[in-house]
Formats: sequence, C-alpha cells, structure tokens
Amino acid sequence: MRPRYLVSTITLCLGVALFAFNEFFISTALPTAVEELGGASLLSWAFTLYLVFAIIGGLVSANLKQRFGARNTLLAAAAIFVAGTVLATSATAMTEVLAGRLLQGAGEGVVAALCYALIPELFPSRLVPKVFGAEAIVWAMAAFSGPLVAGGLTEHFSWRAAFFVSIPAAAIFIILVLAIVPRGVAGGTQAPAIPFARLMAAGAGILMISLSGIAGGILPMSALLAGAAVVLVTVVYLDRRAPNPVLPRAAFTANKAIGTGLWVILLMPLSQAAGSVFLVYSLQHLWHLGPTAAGALSAVMAISWSLSAIGVASLRSLALRNRIMLAGPVLLTIGLAFVVIAIGTDMIWFILPGQAMIGAGFGISWGTLSQLMMDVSTDGERDRTSAMLPTLQSAGYAIGAAVFGLAANVMGFGAAAPAETMRHAMLVVFGSGCVVAVLAVVLAMRTAGLARAQQPV
Repeated sequence: MRPRYLVSTITLCLGVALFAFNEFFISTALPTAVEELGGASLLSWAFTLYLVFAIIGGLVSANLKQRFGARNTLLAAAAIFVAGTVLATSATAMTEVLAGRLLQGAGEGVVAALCYALIPELFPSRLVPKVFGAEAIVWAMAAFSGPLVAGGLTEHFSWRAAFFVSIPAAAIFIILVLAIVPRGVAGGTQAPAIPFARLMAAGAGILMISLSGIAGGILPMSALLAGAAVVLVTVVYLDRRAPNPVLPRAAFTANKAIGTGLWVILLMPLSQAAGSVFLVYSLQHLWHLGPTAAGALSAVMAISWSLSAIGVASLRSLALRNRIMLAGPVLLTIGLAFVVIAIGTDMIWFILPGQAMIGAGFGISWGTLSQLMMDVSTDGERDRTSAMLPTLQSAGYAIGAAVFGLAANVMGFGAAAPAETMRHAMLVVFGSGCVVAVLAVVLAMRTAGLARAQQPV
C-alpha cells in the first residue's frame, strides 16, 4: 500500500473486482429482469454463456498479451466488457441480455487472467503474496456487499441500476491501466497463431458441462459429462503437441511441479463446489434456517479465506509459506468432513468450524501455490501459467457443480424429495467432495517435492 505500488494494487484488485462484484450483481438482479423481460427458460444461459466465454478469454489472454501488449489487450477487453454491460443494461429482451453476458464474459475473462499475469511484472516477488491477500479481501467484500448493494438497487430503483454499476468501475479501471501499464509490457513480439479450433473445442467442453446441470435426467447428464471429458482431454492432448499452445507445456503432467500444481488449482475449487451449490439449500431444508442465517453460515468461508490469506501474506519467509501451503488442502478436506458429520448426525454446529477450515484451507495455500506456479514456469510460459490460475478456478467450480449435481440426482435429490432422501444425497455429495480434496492433498505434497527437486520448467 506504499505510494510506489498503491496504484498498481488498486488497478489489479479492481480488475478482479469487476469479475467478483459483477457476478453477484447479475445473479441478484437477473431474476427481476426475467420478470420484466420474460424468457425465464433462458435464465440459466445468462450464467452459462458468461462462464464459457470467460474461460475462453482466459485461455487466449496470454497470446493476446504477447501479440498486442498487456496495455492494449486490457483496454480492448475492458471495452468489450463495457459494451456487454451497456447491452445487457439497455436490453428489451432476454436475447439481448444473453448477448451482453457473452461479451461480459469474454472481456472479463481476459481482464482477470491478465491481472494475474501482471502481478510478477508490477511487483517484486516478496510482495506477490500480499497482492493475493488484497485480492482475497476483494472477494470477501463482493460476497458480502455484492448481493446487498444489488438487492437494494434492484428493489429501490431497477435491475438496470444493478447492471449499470459495473460501468463506472470499468471506466476507472481503464484510466488506471492507462496510468500504470507501460506500453511496452510484453507487446510487439512475434506471437504464434491463435488456435481457434482448440479454443472453440475447449469452450464446447465447458458448455457441455454447464448444460449437464439443466439436462433434466440422469442419462442426458451423464452423456454430456462423458462427452465433455473426452473433448477436454483431447484438447489438452493436442495442445501439448501443438507449436502454438495455450497451456503450459507440462500442464497436468505428473513429473513436473507445474503439472501437479495445476491439478491442485483445479481440484480444490472442484471439491468446494459441493458447498457452493448445496450448502445454503441444505441449511434451509435440513435445518429449516432462513435465507439470512443460511447465507451468514455460508459466508463464514469467505471471511476465513480473507483473514487467513492476510495472515499468510504477512509472513516474510517464502520457505515457511511453502510449508504452510501444504496444510491448505488438508484443512479443506477436514472442513468438508465436518460438513459430512453435521449432515450425518444432524448436528448443525459442525458447519461453522467446517466452513472456517474450508476458507482457511484456500486462504493459506491459494496465494502461495499461485506464486509457486509462476516461479516454476519459464519466462516464456509465465504468462500462460498466470492466465491459467483464474481460468482453472472457474473451470473447477463448473465441473464440480455438474458432477455433484449428477451425484445428487442419482440419489433422488429434488424439491419434492423427503428429508431422509435429501440427507443421503447430501452425504454422497459432500463425501465425494472429501475424496476429491484428499486427491488434492496428495498432489500438493508431490508438487512441493517436485518444486524442491527440479529446476524451473
């Protein structure tokens, strides 16, 4: 927060805030927009299109940065985001809202990825954990104040006012980019061709995952998830052998720290998606809590994430942060196990420490793990690695939501299901999350070992 870095910190945090707050604003105000514009059947597409194009934007961001420079790419992406927001805000039909959400996703996917990629360029390595701590505060603020602000604007003014809030924030972001991002940052070099076919295939795979959640039946859901797995595995296989990759060369391999580390980046949010999707619903239907109480218990995770991230960022020793990082997936696993115990024993008080440990697991490991991924990358691949961090996080939540949704449906989950059926379904969902988290523990330990034993890839 010293003058030398203050504007850079604000700029990168604001870029993340555009993503975080916009998501909460839209999710809160969109149901009211549907009531006015009609098209309730298209509601899920407003989230699906945003997610798919945000991931595509994240994947192509490193290539765009190399081709046009960080400054020009951020300005263009922010302009696309503003255009999408204006289109959604002034929409007279749900189809226009969908088009706006598509543009918002494409623009914000690039912005979020480049805000990660610029961290090692704008800050010395000793401050990188503190930047991640600051971004954790942004997410916590969005989780608390986003729905509150959007709800107030929607109730007292209009849903359009909630949509519009992102425009002045984006305008400030553009001014700050003009002020702090040098014209020559990673621009003007010979960039490889943009692999449109692989990007579209990756987008199709994520789209299939998202559609599985609304497929309406176990067989269609299973088919879509299986098809998505085949598509995404094929994309990774082809990308690894292509002369113009969008992923780091060693991504998802088992013998490099960057390969196993990216698996951890994917699996941690995937396992936590069980809580993101089903926790509030479980609190309301298994323990009959009201929306406010259920939301407060759910928000404990965000508070714990922020506080623990700030604490770890204050540690001066990188070696100590790396050792503490290994406890992150462990705490995540224990926290999910506490939720399983709460559901199985009907003892709701287990939820509070469970949520606190889940948040602490992310807080103490996420920033350090992200920095480690940058450190073990070569200079030529650091941009692609940095851009993968928010992209994989989004993909992990999407995959987890779809997989756990299928598991819940297989167990008979539904609005009309009796309490015991719902309880058994939630035991399977959160138990499966624990299994995924255990795998993240194993891979995190291997990542740490590989990072100590090998030179940067």
